[in-house]
Amino acid sequence: MERGTIVLCTLCLGENMTENNYKGKNVLVTGGSGVIGTHLIKKLVDRGANVRNLDFRKQAKELTEMGIEHFCLDMSNKDFQPLFRFEPDYVFHLAADFERSTETYNFWDSNFKNNVLASHNLMQQVTKYDSLQKIIFASSYLIYDKSLYSNPSAPYKLTENDPIDPRNLCGLAKLQTETDLEFLSTFKDFDVVSARIYRVYGEGSRDIISRWAKQILDGSPITVFSKNNKFDYIYAGDVAEGLLRLGSTKTSKKVYNLGTGVATSVANVVNIFKNKLKDNCQVEQTDDEICAEGSYACMKNFKKDLAWMPETSIEQGIQKIIDYERKKR
Repeated sequence: MERGTIVLCTLCLGENMTENNYKGKNVLVTGGSGVIGTHLIKKLVDRGANVRNLDFRKQAKELTEMGIEHFCLDMSNKDFQPLFRFEPDYVFHLAADFERSTETYNFWDSNFKNNVLASHNLMQQVTKYDSLQKIIFASSYLIYDKSLYSNPSAPYKLTENDPIDPRNLCGLAKLQTETDLEFLSTFKDFDVVSARIYRVYGEGSRDIISRWAKQILDGSPITVFSKNNKFDYIYAGDVAEGLLRLGSTKTSKKVYNLGTGVATSVANVVNIFKNKLKDNCQVEQTDDEICAEGSYACMKNFKKDLAWMPETSIEQGIQKIIDYERKKR
């Protein structure tokens, strides 16, 4: 009982700390119109922050109704007029371009423009401000050496110290920005931290869980590839909370994994849908395989330094997505 009480007090302290850190602060969120960004902005507002959203996409209606300032901005063009007279204390850099599964030839150019160049231009601008306390970057586990986690039958627990060898262009761009941030922080008086995020899913996203929920409720069959692959699925709301805590805590490290620490097979995700939606779930199996994978996050460092772990199970998360899609109908 005593041990449990200590943990509870630590977690409560962490919540109060995030509220105190952001209250009255200017917080810039790039990519705030996305699934993680929407959750993040709502949490920041709840903690009393002044938030500005930079994103070339239209932001969620609920954020507009909350009075969030949204600026449609192409960061690759160095047009940062919206930042003038808004000196950020914190920057959450979420904006990114990516393609699912296999990257196409055309993505080579858009990756450089929207991931590498945009990040460079953003850092060039925000590091001018003396107000800046910390940059929190949404990186990815895709920067790790893919040979480590290419066996679904033996899922590999990835640690922050594992070898780096990005498996695609998006992963390479994430690594570039991580490196740039650590370099800049040696010359400037602000902190940086990168979260290597795992398989995110959330309301209205392009992820496979959201797509399947929509298809099933529409009465359409879902196509299942590589059912034995195992991923560390993490709910977008938990990602947002994890990023907030990384921003508000004086961390001992520059990089942290951000997943659940649990490997879940594609087949298990399908079974959860079947259990929840019964006869409505029609499945079409295919022999076509996508990149073999079996991975999950080692969350030891995150749990130790942040005194928190993601709270939404895959079953709970899928139910949230189903409820969201039903409300849209």
